[in-house]
Amino acid sequence: MILRNPATEEVIHEFRHATVDDVDTAVAKAKAAGPAWRAMAPADRARLMRRFADKVAEHVDELALLETQNMGMPIGSARWCANAVSDVLHYFAGAVEKHTGSSIPVAGGIDVTFHEPLGVVGLITPWNFPMLMASWKIGPALAAGNTAVLKPAEITPLSTVRIGELALEAGIPDGVLNVVVGPGSTVGWRLVEHPDVRKVAFTGSTAVGKRLMQGCADQVKRLTLELGGKSANIVFADADLEKAAAAAPGAVFDNSGQDCCARSRVLVQRSAYDRFMELFIDAAKAFTVGDPMDPATAMGPLVTADHLARVKKYTDGLDTVFTGEVPSGPGYWHPVMIAAPDYADPICHEEVFGPVVVVIPFDDEADAIRICNDSDYGLSGSVWTQDGSKAIRVVRAMEAGTLSVNSNSSVRYSTPFGGFKQSGLGREHSMHVLDHYTELKNVFFAT
Repeated sequence: MILRNPATEEVIHEFRHATVDDVDTAVAKAKAAGPAWRAMAPADRARLMRRFADKVAEHVDELALLETQNMGMPIGSARWCANAVSDVLHYFAGAVEKHTGSSIPVAGGIDVTFHEPLGVVGLITPWNFPMLMASWKIGPALAAGNTAVLKPAEITPLSTVRIGELALEAGIPDGVLNVVVGPGSTVGWRLVEHPDVRKVAFTGSTAVGKRLMQGCADQVKRLTLELGGKSANIVFADADLEKAAAAAPGAVFDNSGQDCCARSRVLVQRSAYDRFMELFIDAAKAFTVGDPMDPATAMGPLVTADHLARVKKYTDGLDTVFTGEVPSGPGYWHPVMIAAPDYADPICHEEVFGPVVVVIPFDDEADAIRICNDSDYGLSGSVWTQDGSKAIRVVRAMEAGTLSVNSNSSVRYSTPFGGFKQSGLGREHSMHVLDHYTELKNVFFAT
């Protein structure tokens, strides 16, 4: 496999894909390491995970550079992600001793519950936030006492492979965390089929998630899915329009629009539509696209030539109200775009996964909710209004799992994250995620 820098198209790395035999070896190592990791005193397991987190913090600049060169993420965002990896690992190190069972009063004795590790878990992560999303799965999997085989996306594996090395350097026992790099069709699918893998946690497209559900069904294998999105950013006429418009570009153009939470549908109340559009276009003009190694850059290139071609199938010939500029020369560049197409256009409903947003007018509260929920997806979204009662009514009516009011920030490692409908199953982050990496055991003691 040849990896290219998305901004320059220069070859940065070549490597051999893992084989099915390599996956089997990794699973065997994870299974062998499981009993000792599970039996380790919780305080000792937490201590090792904190060392792991500290080791990542020592290598933030190295990890950020790998992410920028491999994926095209602006260096400032990549540094933020690397620091967040350390924070996530620290959070779940603190969770090791806090995911406790309960005692239940019953007649004739005492009843208690235990959260038992599943065993070997398969972790499959996407290419758009490689190291960050790896940490979202590594943290709870290891904190719960499982061992793991992690398959990063084969086009952006470099930062994740380095994190696997840092785990060993920090003292995480050999076999507890294993990284295998290769295509989902072979390496990823082997994790689904392998009888010693008790659970698969996947982040990626809805189409692949459906196939994984079918594959896991044969063994009734535990599965969590974080899939696609077409999130709505609802702006009412009574909102602070300046603030809403200033925040809107980052909500969809960040990471070049390669974000399942991207607010790629902006729904604006008709009476405020013209004013909001003026403000939104002004804000988009200030969204700098260029060299991802420049700290001032807000948006870099798309990840690969293939992905650029996929996005262009939606945007070539698209009638836009604003199209930004991109650097000339090599690189997989796509401009930011604001469009106001007919509602029937597929771009209003399908996940583009690029820096393009559609702006859709609505009449009233009921109309906004109808348009928002007219989607197969339900991952994230925002509501902008200065009416608190309206905000509560609308977010309760929205069919989405991770929402924010007067903000486009809704994902934090200390709060649950996940989607409704075809945006996934289960939750990541917070103490809630540990329930997805354990089995609940109930025991009655007769007295």
